[in-house]
Amino acid sequence: MKIKIKPLLLLSFLLLLHPIAAQESTATTEQTTTPLFSSDETLAVRLTYSNRDLLRETNDSTYLEAMLAYKDGDKPWDSVEVRLQARGNWRKKNCFLAPVKVRIKKKDAKGTLFEGNKELKFVLPCNNNDDGADYVLREYIAYKLYELVTPYHFKTRRMRIDYTDEKKNKGKEYALEAFMIEDIKTVADRNNAKQLKRKVHPLQQDHGVSVQNDFFQFMIANTDYSSAYQHNEKLLFVEGRQAIPVPYDFDMSGFVNANYAVVSQVQGEVLDINSVTDRLFRGFKRDNGVYDLVRKQYLDLKPQFMAIVEGKKSEFLKERSYDETHDFIEEFFRILANDGQYRSQILAVARTE
Repeated sequence: MKIKIKPLLLLSFLLLLHPIAAQESTATTEQTTTPLFSSDETLAVRLTYSNRDLLRETNDSTYLEAMLAYKDGDKPWDSVEVRLQARGNWRKKNCFLAPVKVRIKKKDAKGTLFEGNKELKFVLPCNNNDDGADYVLREYIAYKLYELVTPYHFKTRRMRIDYTDEKKNKGKEYALEAFMIEDIKTVADRNNAKQLKRKVHPLQQDHGVSVQNDFFQFMIANTDYSSAYQHNEKLLFVEGRQAIPVPYDFDMSGFVNANYAVVSQVQGEVLDINSVTDRLFRGFKRDNGVYDLVRKQYLDLKPQFMAIVEGKKSEFLKERSYDETHDFIEEFFRILANDGQYRSQILAVARTE
């Protein structure tokens, strides 16, 4: 199968979308990546707080104070003072632990591994069992896959957290698989960009990155997003470019396939799918040449995508969970490589409003 692309269109988008150019662009930003996110090694963390107090006593303007102890590789244990807030409305009501937003004062972070990071999100398992740990791993993998696509992405780092609930069951301890996500301001700084908080219609957003994002969301079967309403999406402004979407929070995707996931109804829109594992393309109609170029990029990147998934095989707690993850990505590439399925499942259903 050959994908024909108009020469002028190819020239216009080559630097943005070509896998080699994307890798080079990413490489040029590595020097501004904070030390915390410069390593793929799992960070050992110890954290003590009351989940009940976190839920009852924190909001956008209030927080709990705690000490976060960490061990980076062979270095000795160190610690940093942090402030914690509960985040994620659905998870706060339905999970055994609320996801956590972590704020760190500049003076406290100075001289520590966390220097250069003022705010982080901690993704914790919703269920304290093997399934919960594998859901966290799958979502982490999703972030790593998107790193291959564009330099406009959130960096992540895995953690193993020894968490002690200081007020439950006389200080019960939990060993948790988790990961952290950098703040959008850090993403903006790394890409010489600024965060956009106002609404921007998707068709006024960068065409190339928008299609990259939409293909990714289709790949992981995620409909729980909206770049128009900035639902699980942030927007960046880069000089000379249109608004650039940056996706996050993939736990409701078919790729993760959590037992608590439900089909999203963003802004009350009822979608014509029965399960989160049903793929539904949600991108907007644009020049087919842009679509074809992104299609080629993804097909070219397939070996790297599969290498990331296969490289995590031994870290899944359930073999079935790994098999499902691997097969789900393979199915996406079968759709993408088949001209008929590509037209019917992507081009033909692209939105106009």
